Amino acid sequence: MPPSVPSLPRRVARTLRTSLFAQVTCALVLGIVVGKLWPDTATALQPLGDGFTRLIKTVISPLVFCVVVVGIAKAGDLKAFGRIGVKALIWFEVASTAALVIGLVAANVVGPGKGMNVDPSSLDAAAVEETTGGGHLPTTTEFVLNALPQSFVGAFAENELLQVLILACLVGAALLHLGHTKVPQVLPAIEQAQDIIFAVVGFIMRLAPLAVFGAMAHLVGNYGLGVMRTYAKLIVLCYVAAALFVALLAVALKLVTGLSLWKFLRYIREEMLLALGTASTESVMPRVMQKLRRAGARDDAVGLVLPTGYSFNLDGASLYLSIGTLFIAQAVGVDLSLGQQITVVLVLMLTSKGMAGIPGSAFLALSATASSLGAIPAGAVALLLGVDRIMDSMRVVTNLLGNCVAVFAVSRWEGALDIDRAKRVLDGEGTLRPDDGEKVVSGEEVVSGGKDRRDETRTEAPVQGIPAQKPKEFEGLKERQELKEPAPEAG
Repeated sequence: MPPSVPSLPRRVARTLRTSLFAQVTCALVLGIVVGKLWPDTATALQPLGDGFTRLIKTVISPLVFCVVVVGIAKAGDLKAFGRIGVKALIWFEVASTAALVIGLVAANVVGPGKGMNVDPSSLDAAAVEETTGGGHLPTTTEFVLNALPQSFVGAFAENELLQVLILACLVGAALLHLGHTKVPQVLPAIEQAQDIIFAVVGFIMRLAPLAVFGAMAHLVGNYGLGVMRTYAKLIVLCYVAAALFVALLAVALKLVTGLSLWKFLRYIREEMLLALGTASTESVMPRVMQKLRRAGARDDAVGLVLPTGYSFNLDGASLYLSIGTLFIAQAVGVDLSLGQQITVVLVLMLTSKGMAGIPGSAFLALSATASSLGAIPAGAVALLLGVDRIMDSMRVVTNLLGNCVAVFAVSRWEGALDIDRAKRVLDGEGTLRPDDGEKVVSGEEVVSGGKDRRDETRTEAPVQGIPAQKPKEFEGLKERQELKEPAPEAG
């Protein structure tokens, strides 16, 4: 008798119950509907998204610290970690510059602001001040000093990722220097703390659909869909330019690693949809770190490249800033020369590095660029107030993919990427191999008893004379399997 096939309602209910992607998709659609039909009520739902983001931010700093310390200690080579950092910065600068140039070329070809003939005196410059809260982008000296921690606890309390990275590098270097004999319990304790943090992330992620629903309802209810008609040319141009840049990322990833960006997109589809719904890449950073590690990138590469990219590799923001600068110049009738546009690139290369975590940072960077040119009224930046939030989706997707590609590329460059493992995971193959320690099905990890079995069967690299060992529960596993499962007969 053939097995009974569940009815369509049961299959849908099971999918909604077990698939985060389906839950977030439904929440996204429902948020748009509520925002359109009941805008006054929808604007009060923003705390759902803000609360989720706050919860995620509480675990980002300790997670980055644990991953980086463990990565340095297990790699056993601080020089290799330094090389990863240098190569990451080189990749970030090339990628950000490419994004800026693509944005300028696209804006020159399409001319999104031409014909608007806006009078700058009619714009409310105070609105920009209100959006930015009177803040300013740090100078180069301030940026470097702010990256240095003033206290160990303060770096974590203020969620300063660059400061946490520096502390993690120092602690990892100290573990390598002291070795196994003097601090035998520290590294296992940090690894256990890392497992606890990932478990906490799993609990918080159950709230992701609520966060997406609240954030999307607030967006549609507060801004409406009419703004998309007013700025249609600019919006379409930004998204097309972003698509072109993502296509270049796909080519670069294929050339450097042989991996497919489209398969990787399928692999992180839940995180991508969540980032789109909440307009925040920070909300998915812990999960993305975990998935990059599962896909074969070494801990030290993931722990250094991804968090650093959040401050140094804002590809989507770079695209938006270059297009936005030319848009406001064209809208107020200012024709920028080639030399002035080169100045735009140079200024944005600097200002974009200090944008992360600053409220209204895009407007601050645009204002700084306008001031440096001297030809665009600073108040003209107010032209983008109505459309800035619509651009978040473009910025989020481009920033996130840019950072993930950087992890794979730098890992491959440094020899810290397991290509075979990455291909199996991105292909969604269900395999169980001694070097995996996990079963991967359609990009999702199968866990047993609620415990992440990510690295249990993998032989760890020695740390300052610590011999490589396998956990006791796996001792004799191969022998037991050979006794139970005789080899197939030849022929």
